[in-house]
Amino acid sequence: MSDADAGPGEWPVVVRVPVEPVEAAIEADARDAAARHSGVAVRGPLFGVAAQGPGDGRRWRVVVEVAHGCPQDARDALNSLLWFRAKDEAQSREERRPLLAAVARLETEPVDELTVLGTRYRVVRAEEYAAVDSRGAIETPRPTDPEPLTPDWGPGARGPKVDDGLVLDPEAPLSPLQAAERVALRPLAYSGTRFPDAVLADSARAVESHPDVLLMPAAFLITERVGDGEWSAGSSLHATAHDARRTLDFALTWMEPRTRGLISYDADRTIDARNPPTGTSDEAAAELKELAQAADTLRAGRCDQVEAAGTVYRIVRSRRLLRWGSDGPEGPRPSDTSTHTPSALHPCLDEDGTVHVEDSAGEEPSC
Repeated sequence: MSDADAGPGEWPVVVRVPVEPVEAAIEADARDAAARHSGVAVRGPLFGVAAQGPGDGRRWRVVVEVAHGCPQDARDALNSLLWFRAKDEAQSREERRPLLAAVARLETEPVDELTVLGTRYRVVRAEEYAAVDSRGAIETPRPTDPEPLTPDWGPGARGPKVDDGLVLDPEAPLSPLQAAERVALRPLAYSGTRFPDAVLADSARAVESHPDVLLMPAAFLITERVGDGEWSAGSSLHATAHDARRTLDFALTWMEPRTRGLISYDADRTIDARNPPTGTSDEAAAELKELAQAADTLRAGRCDQVEAAGTVYRIVRSRRLLRWGSDGPEGPRPSDTSTHTPSALHPCLDEDGTVHVEDSAGEEPSC
């Protein structure tokens, strides 16, 4: 079937049976996971920015990670991306001028798409969801999910960024399990009385306007549950499960002791649950020891759940899908809301690439 013959939601899905050993292991892992976690829990939308150049065909490149909680956060990130490109990369006034014009629009308008120097930039909307089992438990990292050969737990360690270098290609070959998931999720839409009517209407409309879906790589986050309460998100998305574990290790040993008043925020940075300050009371020392032991358990292996001070922490596997139409990925819906409005984020930059800081009266100079 050609693209011209394909109807709504019927664009060809190219399936390639994995034969290489690593790919075959990943597919077998996915098959086992699908058997254990047959349900889907939808968390809500995330936003980022994708770009499409003249020679990209139907492909788009993610230039702002699809991990932001509202459309304006993604617009602000695009504002910064273009401002720094004008400041650091543009070679002439002619190249800098359209970049600055785009920044000016993003400072005053909730722009979801613009074209700059021949490249289209679009704020895109992804649906975040997770696989759940019959008891509602969210899927944890799989054995074949990417992990560093030698885990680095150092405070300055940096893992890969979410969506770094990601190309969105709806024509890329998929494994049988990936293809099945993609087809199964095409009709996904909100339902139920907890959603406002406008949200339900937009969701139903999106299935018609963007009938296909593209699955993004898995990401990972920390979830928390206090006592018998509900699970809640305790971190942003991470590219690997180890990155999420390292974040949790820092939270347990450094942030939680300060949040709980066990260590002063004014204490030296090297002071943490593993290295408590002198003069710590016996009660505080016991709490710090519990936090440190939970963190040590994370470091002992690929541990995805620990408990400390009445809170259970679990690393879970997050999935995202982009709805896809004839003109590419879906943008924000009318019912999607933002926490703030557009504004200037950076100092004034003129067409010669000179940054103008505010004058002595505290007023921003006009460029």
